[in-house]
Amino acid sequence: MGLLARRPETLAKVAAGHENALVLPCDVTDPAQVETAFGAFVAQAGRLDVLFNNAGMFGRAVPIDELSIEEWRQVRDVNLDGMFYCARAAFGQMRRQAPMGGRIINNGSISAHVPREGSVTYTTTKHAITGLTRSLSLDGRAFDIACGQIDIGNARTELLEGLIAQNPEAAPPTMKVDDVAKAVLQMAELGPEANVQFMTIMATKMPYIGRG
Repeated sequence: MGLLARRPETLAKVAAGHENALVLPCDVTDPAQVETAFGAFVAQAGRLDVLFNNAGMFGRAVPIDELSIEEWRQVRDVNLDGMFYCARAAFGQMRRQAPMGGRIINNGSISAHVPREGSVTYTTTKHAITGLTRSLSLDGRAFDIACGQIDIGNARTELLEGLIAQNPEAAPPTMKVDDVAKAVLQMAELGPEANVQFMTIMATKMPYIGRG
């Protein structure tokens, strides 16, 4: 199991107790670092069977004209470019390994369907991830590479806790991160002949169904 993120200390905490976990510090906005990290994983593990493509940040919740170009690029670089670089590295490895094939699971969002207020960059990038998922699903067929997308609504992550802290009175219904992990594992453990193309998992009382 490979764990890839920017902060080595956080990765070490996640890896604790998992003797097969490989810590891979990497800034996903740097394509060279991504290639190095994937290469290091394959050198240890021998092959790559599943990528959970999970890079993401939200940015400030403001109208578009209050968003600086630098803020736009920062979120885009992580949410879209970073996930593209990781998908590209995984696809290339899965295509060329023997036996050929693998699975890429992209983390979309409820925002890949409907936005929150003041989320123009986040929402735009998450819509783009849906296009990435569909393209990889199509292009991967010839190489036994499956690609699916999980759209997550209000898991109690650090990202969501930060949004709630900005406006505690408007705190939304949430769900446990463990429930999301179980859903991702279900997708990851499918046989090569099966694929969950899109899965939506969200807090039961989220105002997603029936939004006006």
